[in-house]
Amino acid sequence: MIPYGRQDIQSQDIEAVLEVLRSDFLTQGPVVPRFEQAVAEKTDARYALAVNSATSALHIACLALGLGEGDWLWTSPVTFVASANCGLYCGAKVDFVDIDPRTYNLCPEALEAKLDQAEREGRLPKVVVAVHLCGQPCDMQAIHALGQRYGFRIIEDASHAIGGKYKGEYIGNCCYSDITIFSFHPVKIITTAEGGMALTNDDQLAQKMDLLRSHGVTRDPKLMTHEADGPWYYQQVDLGFNYRITELQAALGVSQLERLDDYVARRNALAERYDSRLANLPVVTPWQHPDSYSGRHLYVIRLILDEVGVSHRQVFESLREQGIGVNLHYIPVHTQPYYQAMGFQRNDFPEAQRYYAEAISLPLYPTMTTAQQDEVVSAVQQALEVA
Repeated sequence: MIPYGRQDIQSQDIEAVLEVLRSDFLTQGPVVPRFEQAVAEKTDARYALAVNSATSALHIACLALGLGEGDWLWTSPVTFVASANCGLYCGAKVDFVDIDPRTYNLCPEALEAKLDQAEREGRLPKVVVAVHLCGQPCDMQAIHALGQRYGFRIIEDASHAIGGKYKGEYIGNCCYSDITIFSFHPVKIITTAEGGMALTNDDQLAQKMDLLRSHGVTRDPKLMTHEADGPWYYQQVDLGFNYRITELQAALGVSQLERLDDYVARRNALAERYDSRLANLPVVTPWQHPDSYSGRHLYVIRLILDEVGVSHRQVFESLREQGIGVNLHYIPVHTQPYYQAMGFQRNDFPEAQRYYAEAISLPLYPTMTTAQQDEVVSAVQQALEVA
């Protein structure tokens, strides 16, 4: 089976982890801040806070922005459930904005129309989570302008996008957002096995997220409510969580980060080769906005069903039967039973539903060979019955 994605672990990664195992610290040592500094320098963000998952990062980002009961969080329906669940964790209500039919990201025009209606109804969002699906950044300039106009805060869910660029600058610099989130899951662009990171340029947001990721406990005298009893003293000043990342994971992250640009370049080269090889088939290949340089976490094709002699499901199953580990990213969140119980209907977001009816994620990862890619293309041809 050729998987849709896989990690690349090299000898230098293994040695980096072994070095930590031989050290005095397995957690809360010097390697985590080294990893954070390296990512901050790479992206030109002021602060980077590593945590145990991107989901945890989304949660503390929402809390740091003051999201709570009675507030609204809006995001894209075409994303993993974590992009929406983070609002529910805070007691907020969640809604969705339909996607752009070319980028598959949250559509700024749909967002503006929904904001205009929400302003009249008195239910504007407090937070909008802009998801950079497949690694391609959203139109952040437009979303930021709407944030300024309507007063909402912005989280970039860049779980797919580390190493990508928007308007020539690395994603993560938070130029158009309050907080950016990265994921380091094994199939992502670089990995720490499990892990995530929140980046921001705001001193107070960074301080708040730092507290929240570690129980709300501090040893910083400036944050304590009264004088310390002694050198052993700490205080819990907030209700936080155990969202810390380990030294082992951070060491792997530091090592992987050295190859980030090479990984993204290879992903883009493979994606461009897919574009060429699939050009004459009844599929739509991923459109790339000229302002973006995608991290290319995923390569999603959409079937032109009117020209395909078989169903979406039949194509998917045929590919799996041929040993191609295709997947579907993602089932629209509003169609999940948990969200339908809140009142969402399957056809609430028509572009998202059209995407779901046609999309298939083909294998794409840096160590994929051209021979493997040719095998995937051949399988697609066969599945479409147009070989």
